[in-house]
Amino acid sequence: MTIQLGDITLSGCVLLAPMSGVTDFAFRKAVAKASRVSVVSEMVASEELVKARADAVRRAEGLGLSPFIIQLAGRDPHWMREGAKFACAAGADAVDINMGCPSRKVTGGLSGSALMRDESLAEAIIAATMEGSSKPVTLKMRLGWDDNLLNAPLIAERAEALGVQMITVHGRTRCQFYKGAADWRSVINTVEAVDIPVVVNGDIIDGETAKAALEASHAAGVMVGRAVIGRPWLPGQIEAFLNTGVWPEAPCAAQQWGIFADWYDDCLALYGEGLGLRVARKHIAGFIESLFGGEGGKAYRGEICRLEDPAQVMQRMQNLYEISDSEAA
Repeated sequence: MTIQLGDITLSGCVLLAPMSGVTDFAFRKAVAKASRVSVVSEMVASEELVKARADAVRRAEGLGLSPFIIQLAGRDPHWMREGAKFACAAGADAVDINMGCPSRKVTGGLSGSALMRDESLAEAIIAATMEGSSKPVTLKMRLGWDDNLLNAPLIAERAEALGVQMITVHGRTRCQFYKGAADWRSVINTVEAVDIPVVVNGDIIDGETAKAALEASHAAGVMVGRAVIGRPWLPGQIEAFLNTGVWPEAPCAAQQWGIFADWYDDCLALYGEGLGLRVARKHIAGFIESLFGGEGGKAYRGEICRLEDPAQVMQRMQNLYEISDSEAA
């Protein structure tokens, strides 16, 4: 199963979701290498990107990834247009519009999923992004703002008419945040409203949930989020399961150590040693949990995430992978 965006063929029907503070260039490289799936940048504020603010430019890095997809956020059509131009000039293969982020910081600024409350502004944002982009444009959103405004199908119809080539829908409203269960079945209303591919997102953590989400929504693909933290190989396992019906084994401990080591080096190179050490901690906790489980890795997480020397972090993590390998043997 594949998804077509203009002249771009995605590597399958599984994508890595854009996650603020998670899907930076280092982590996207790790997932792309370990899973061979398409990955999307973390949310990048369009105005800050155009003004070349350092943190925004860093969030948008991705040259070498194929396809290189940048997600833009904003509430001003002007800056979304200019941001799309900037992204394409920076080498992006596609531009994704964020209308799904539920955080109060983002929606308080009338961006993210807050745009779903203002359909005219949402349409203007989409139109401006299309004008600025020389590459395919996609859109990520939620079912709606709340249970009284489930307007994803309407916005999808308008987006398709403006030229958007793929829609991703998270199966919750903004007001749900991440509470309760994702309603994959409601995504079918968006699928039936448009002729372009629709991707379903929310609570997809393994092959069985991916299969169930596709069956419930009739979507063309799935987008996997936080379950990937510490498991860059997970989207590839899901893709293989959807293609064959067989769940593949995770990489062995030695292979996981190689994936971790490459990612950690990339993280330090991206942020510098001081900031990189701190940014890496959320991921390190995930890598340890993938080895020993939530409770089993608790002591290790506390110890390693307090280390202030990257060389010590690498040594302790290598020791953990060796312990895991010996236990597996």
